[in-house]
Amino acid sequence: MNRTTWLQDHRMRKFRDVLSRWEARELSCLEAGELLGCSERQFRRLRRRFEDEGLAGLADRRLGKASARRVPADELEWMLEEYRTRHLGWNVKHFHEHLVTQHNFAWGYTWTKTQLHTAGLVERAKRRGAHRRKRERKPCEGMMLHQDASRHAWLCGQPPLDLVVTMDDATSRIYSAFLIEEEGTASSFFGLNETFAAKGLPSSLYTDRGSHYFVTVKAGEAVDKSRLTQVGRALDRLGVEHIAAYSPQARGRSERMFSTLQDRLPKELVLAGIADMQAANRYLAETYLPVHNARFSQNPAVAESAFVAVDPAVLNEILCVEVERVVGHDNTVVFGKLRLQLPESPIRRHFVKARVKLRQYPDGSLAVFHGPRPIARYAKDGRLRKPNTAIRQAA
Repeated sequence: MNRTTWLQDHRMRKFRDVLSRWEARELSCLEAGELLGCSERQFRRLRRRFEDEGLAGLADRRLGKASARRVPADELEWMLEEYRTRHLGWNVKHFHEHLVTQHNFAWGYTWTKTQLHTAGLVERAKRRGAHRRKRERKPCEGMMLHQDASRHAWLCGQPPLDLVVTMDDATSRIYSAFLIEEEGTASSFFGLNETFAAKGLPSSLYTDRGSHYFVTVKAGEAVDKSRLTQVGRALDRLGVEHIAAYSPQARGRSERMFSTLQDRLPKELVLAGIADMQAANRYLAETYLPVHNARFSQNPAVAESAFVAVDPAVLNEILCVEVERVVGHDNTVVFGKLRLQLPESPIRRHFVKARVKLRQYPDGSLAVFHGPRPIARYAKDGRLRKPNTAIRQAA
């Protein structure tokens, strides 16, 4: 006996039992209907059908008939073919969103998932492990930002690249995201500059313990907050607290965000026909991030923002590599393989033996400062850009 037949027999036996109690005047029509899980009116209908047709009158008349809400077979086949040919490997939620936005698809997510499971195109989700309680979000936008990078084959057929992302803890809104060959100090400064210039200074920044973020004397031990990296120095000068994460689980919000990006972004880039890093970064900023933030960000618990406005010109001079040098006898400054010739200056005849600060900006350009005064600026290959006209006028 199949399940449908068993349910029909059970339903009929229960009806006969309730009907006999109604006939014995132990139950009213209302009470009989409640026991059968139907209305008083429906009980009267069933009683009349039983009197006219016997047990056959109690059979569910919907059995064997097509549902009026059934999806047409051609639309089902079109959906399955669309997944096989253009979206194979996409998760169901992402695929369904594309159908709705690009093809005005009218059928629900659950129906789509069921049909893909039935067709064997998508595996059923595995049972989740033990529940972990995640850290509560910060209440205000700007109270804490996350910056992290994920190495992945973001571009089809290309070597893995690092995707550097700066995200808000309160809203999960991504402020900056770009691909680069390898993350480091320059990429961190670029992401922070892009975010701070647009939004302002946050209260804190949460990162892993990468060597460009923190100095860790011994692997696995606490970071040495008395020895600042270039990123640490810049954040300290800006008054932004720098917080170190000590495990992947501690960065759970970032890890989940990268899981979503790894699943969706490569497929979107393939669909858009993008295969080089520069075009991908333009697509990220102009097309993907607005859609991603609209889909996955949420409103903060408190509407007030914790960001503090800052002058972009100040950011440019702080979010950069800064080292101290002593000017050589030939009035030059050495930086790596470059020897930078200092130009004539109205401030003094030369800077031999003077202590100066050399700054390297995220775009690779350089500048030499004596105290607060810029002496000269250089292209990334060491060529002098132009005389400092501002100093000449001041002099």
